Amino acid sequence: MSITHKDIAAIREDYSKYKLDESDVLSNPIQQFERWFEEALQADVTEPNAMVLATISDDGFPSSRVVLLKDIKPSGFSFFTNYHSKKGQSMVNRKQVSLLFFWPELQRQVRIEGWSEKLPTEDSDEYFSSRPKASRIGALASPQSQVIAGREVLEERADELTQEYAQVDNIQRPAYWGGYQVTPLKMEFWQGRSNRLHDRIEYIFQQGDWKIQRLAP
Repeated sequence: MSITHKDIAAIREDYSKYKLDESDVLSNPIQQFERWFEEALQADVTEPNAMVLATISDDGFPSSRVVLLKDIKPSGFSFFTNYHSKKGQSMVNRKQVSLLFFWPELQRQVRIEGWSEKLPTEDSDEYFSSRPKASRIGALASPQSQVIAGREVLEERADELTQEYAQVDNIQRPAYWGGYQVTPLKMEFWQGRSNRLHDRIEYIFQQGDWKIQRLAP
């Protein structure tokens, strides 16, 4: 079978902005991520905290979507969602997840594999209360991942809640909404290089410490 869309197959870019060597990276991958994340901020990367979260559904298929990183701790990476969503339900039975950051302006990506767990309730309460009021109402209005008859269902419910909480600033976090932390076991830093000879530096957590190794592109 021949390639149908040769114009698509011909799309390519030669990466030549930066390089990555073992001597360039920190011994701790989360600290190395923070360094790269700061550089992404300085480079005005569009939504540098956007990441692809992949979970494993009950049927064994991977499921991916873009979510937003909301915190970096020495122990891992945090995001927030509806616990009843598809990703939330997937993480009940299979806590293994992966994260992917892609910063094309820097010709970089970071891959993370690890275990997901719910954040403490006080962390979820603190973040929920920091969100704009309209976003908090949106979290209450949406039965995330459930089938609905149409967009008007959401808009009508949001309008009802907006009126209900018109004089209320302190909207309480619903019990079905909160945060997760991904504790990494493996992290890979990818730097695009010319002629597809990319730099790939991988960290693997073994016996209580991080092992650093180079991977072929």
